[in-house]
Amino acid sequence: MTDPLPLGSTLGVLGSGQLGRMFAVAARQMRYKVHVFSPDAGSPAGQVANREFVAPYEDLDAVREFAKTCAAVTIEFENIPAPTAEAVAEICPLRPGAHVLHTIQNRLREKTFIKNAGVPVTPFVAIHSEDEVRDAVKTIGLPAVMKTAGFGYDGKGQSRVDTEDDALAAWSELNTDEAILEAFIPFKCEVSVVGVRGVDGSFTHYGPIWNDHANHILDVSMAPAPVSGAIAKEAEEIARTLMEKLDVVGLLCVEFFVTEDEKLLVNELAPRPHNSGHLTIDACFTSQFAQQVRVTAGMDLGDPAMKKPAAVPANEFPERRERARKAASAAGLAGLLVCSRGGGTTDRYGDIKYFTNF
Repeated sequence: MTDPLPLGSTLGVLGSGQLGRMFAVAARQMRYKVHVFSPDAGSPAGQVANREFVAPYEDLDAVREFAKTCAAVTIEFENIPAPTAEAVAEICPLRPGAHVLHTIQNRLREKTFIKNAGVPVTPFVAIHSEDEVRDAVKTIGLPAVMKTAGFGYDGKGQSRVDTEDDALAAWSELNTDEAILEAFIPFKCEVSVVGVRGVDGSFTHYGPIWNDHANHILDVSMAPAPVSGAIAKEAEEIARTLMEKLDVVGLLCVEFFVTEDEKLLVNELAPRPHNSGHLTIDACFTSQFAQQVRVTAGMDLGDPAMKKPAAVPANEFPERRERARKAASAAGLAGLLVCSRGGGTTDRYGDIKYFTNF
């Protein structure tokens, strides 16, 4: 294993939103410099970085100039264009690598990889034409979910379909040459596991986190998830398996459905810090952002153990806060750290604020 980057080295970030901001804060607290690259000036991450590069991701000359100033680079979101990732990797380590982004940027490639890894995944069929829509409906059944194959997140590029006519209309509305039809899963709950894999192949994780969504966007998370020990262990092992088979150096959030008969199905992957992992900032000894810094710099992984018995982040305040408390109470969890955007006692990581005073 190579030695970790010395303190004072520059770590780069492709992307400059809130996740990049929280990475930058963690990196600077650990005495690393941070450069960010994105098309947006005065961005959330750029405001706290040592240097902000502003150019389109397709400007490969600018990308290479950015990479030359960095000792290693990581990502804030997975939809970085492949030529951009490859241009960075020619100059310095990119963690996770371009091959990881290539797989996860496309739902068909992602789900095919998961299936070929021997991991249970939501049933799906590839679609390239109206005739294939009709065939897919017969294969998958109804209701189902139509999703664009490329560059979808937070519920974008997908819709539920209840009839064949719905499916044909959804296909037409996507206006794409490739999509997938997925089975609609009547799940018991949704959980995620944020896994971390180091340069040397070492692995750790934060355990299953229970998630609730509103309009396809994460609304409330809770850890530890109120699931059985068997489900927790299986979810953790699946995260390890996927990270090893895809050779992820960095973070990977694996999102699962837990079915009514206590089975796990992988829904999707995110090769970066995840909103469900925001609770790790104050609830764990090493946050997901500090882990991202450690992996990017080639350091040993930190301790992911929780300092609190449970934590709940809510993405809006105050409307979601009561829901968070009710969810925790129903799960029999106490001593919670409740997190939310907007209003709070501290603001160490930008938009995410922490509530401990109730």
